Amino acid sequence: MTTAVAKAGSKSERAYEHILKRITDGRYTPGYRLVLGQLAKELDVSVVPVREAIRRLEAEGLVTFEHNVGAQVAMVHEAEYLTTMQTLSILEGAATALAAPFISSEDIARARAINARMIETLDHFDPVRFTDLNRQFHSVLFERCPNSHLLELVHRGWARLRMLRESTFSFVPGRAHGSVEEHEQLLRLIESGAPSLEIELAARHHRTATMDAYLEHHA
Repeated sequence: MTTAVAKAGSKSERAYEHILKRITDGRYTPGYRLVLGQLAKELDVSVVPVREAIRRLEAEGLVTFEHNVGAQVAMVHEAEYLTTMQTLSILEGAATALAAPFISSEDIARARAINARMIETLDHFDPVRFTDLNRQFHSVLFERCPNSHLLELVHRGWARLRMLRESTFSFVPGRAHGSVEEHEQLLRLIESGAPSLEIELAARHHRTATMDAYLEHHA
């Protein structure tokens, strides 16, 4: 491989990683237009590696190209999102229930601190920031799950949601208020040593309530 080809490949890879990161972290939301010239200027490259990166993302289903519109971040497939949320509600509910006996008072305090930060964001709502904190909150709870296989499936579910680029709170910001209240209820159940089934159902309901808010909004 020549040096010129290697450089071209590295520029294309850098453009790919740059765009992919902004899609998965929510900065480039569904429908966001990807302007080649603008991206090339940001990355200090020609439009050629940017075009190659966008073609790669298009092949992966993360970007679409329309005549007279150009490249844009692909819209969320509703059926895929709902299937992922339904599956995750069951898996995460079970993982949280199994983790409950191993969650320490320090874990509870950390989760409460994260929830407090989520509450602080409500006045000047930032759905991307809220979603990131939401992941941190739930991670404190389910990471104590002693079943490694179940925990791996939960991680896959969260990763799938990130790839779907879906922050329900972007579409239904009002759901955020109910979400932080349910977080506190869940913490109280764990603190009080509630039966595992009660904790599992509460965690599952918390997840499906977000999904229901999304469905109601789209209806």
